[in-house]
Amino acid sequence: MKLTFRQIEIFNALMTAESVTSAADMLHTSQPTISRELARLEQVLGFSLFERVRGRLKPSNAAYTLFEEVKRSYIGLERIWSTVEDLRTDQIGRLSVLTLPAFSQSLLPGACLKFLDTNQNVGISISVQEPPYLEQSLTYQQYDLGLTENNYSPSGTILKPLLSIDEVCILPNDHPLLAKDIIDIRDFEGQPFINLSPNDPYRIKLDEDLYRLGINRKTVIETPAAASVCQLVSKGAGIAIINPLTALDFIDHGLQIRPLNVSYPFTINILLPLHRPFNPFLDDFIAALEDESKEIKTKINQYSAHSI
Repeated sequence: MKLTFRQIEIFNALMTAESVTSAADMLHTSQPTISRELARLEQVLGFSLFERVRGRLKPSNAAYTLFEEVKRSYIGLERIWSTVEDLRTDQIGRLSVLTLPAFSQSLLPGACLKFLDTNQNVGISISVQEPPYLEQSLTYQQYDLGLTENNYSPSGTILKPLLSIDEVCILPNDHPLLAKDIIDIRDFEGQPFINLSPNDPYRIKLDEDLYRLGINRKTVIETPAAASVCQLVSKGAGIAIINPLTALDFIDHGLQIRPLNVSYPFTINILLPLHRPFNPFLDDFIAALEDESKEIKTKINQYSAHSI
């Protein structure tokens, strides 16, 4: 017996939808069909993919490993479909970009508009991924360009620096510390603070510096998302240190920016696959990213200069 595409399709739906009912809805079929095909798939594989826990399916470690490979295959199918769409709409080409979530909301919109000003018949496909899967996808040559915070190039790629700028302190409107042009991290003593996750590299460096100085901030909320940090600060829940790109998006929504007396460099790097076929629009897109990065850096410097 061999694997069929239908079995892989059902497995992908189960892993994505996380229930038999939702997978059946996704594929416009019945729950018994999903269960029957899953049983056949596990028979072909020779091992179980899911544990049955109180009527629900819990993926095994083997299922997660297989799912990573399946996702890579689906990326290939999506590229084929993108090519079909290009042919249907008379587009002359397509550029595929893989990025961290934050850059898809801050850096890329402006860069895409700049690029499309001179490349109007080119389609842009933006996909979002977190490390280490972002680097892995670029190693597998699945995208034309990647955007990352990491300062190393994984196998099969080269790294091109794009932007380096310090993290900033963000505060709600009318906060007493806004009277200062530069925030000293000693000012965090006793302050209600919105923190990133404990494993975040910027959080780790800040923790080390505050511990060394004997400064005790009052952590009120921890969250892994920079946008969530900004929302909480704008509502007055506390202050925080965050990347300047996300901070800029909230500058007109109850949030203010101040530079710090300590440098926590925030970097954005371009990852380029070495063995992917050359895309003739890549250089123009990189130029648009560089132009947008310069504008962002100018805006941050203006706000940091207390000109808000």
